[in-house]
Amino acid sequence: MVCLLGCKEDVLPKPKAELRLEYSKPVVAGVETEKFTFQYNDLAQLKRDKNNSLILRYPEMKGEIFINYKEVGGNLEKLLSDAQKFSYEHSVKADGILEQPFINEDAKVYGMFYEVSGDAASQAQFYVTDSTRHFVTGSLYFYTKPNYDSIYPAAVYLRKDIRAIMETLKWKE
Repeated sequence: MVCLLGCKEDVLPKPKAELRLEYSKPVVAGVETEKFTFQYNDLAQLKRDKNNSLILRYPEMKGEIFINYKEVGGNLEKLLSDAQKFSYEHSVKADGILEQPFINEDAKVYGMFYEVSGDAASQAQFYVTDSTRHFVTGSLYFYTKPNYDSIYPAAVYLRKDIRAIMETLKWKE
């Protein structure tokens, strides 16, 4: 009679882990245009295009924040409507869009920050205005196919940069 005994450990699934991406702490730089100034993270490469728009390029994260300026010129309602409509065009692919109003009475900067979750093309948009003369819009894009799980750490980091831009923006009179 032959008897075989063996030790067998129960197979346990590996615990879920999250990719830990660490980005450097922001170092502040400033930019000045004809109409406004703001501070931004100097991790970004600032580019001005021929249409007087600004691009903050983050090569390490493969992302960009596009910033555009328009004169209000009596069209505040249309500018607000267009900015809101643009933000909600991403709702088809988005899991959710969180609106966060922004008010800086001292600098006369009023606006809205849209935080987008899910596999949308843009993970954040914003607009700010003084309600009479100036209107700035901005949006965050990654140059990769949207996969929220993969871009989430970079999206969170860059959303903080956008909020810092809104908080430091000042109009030139």
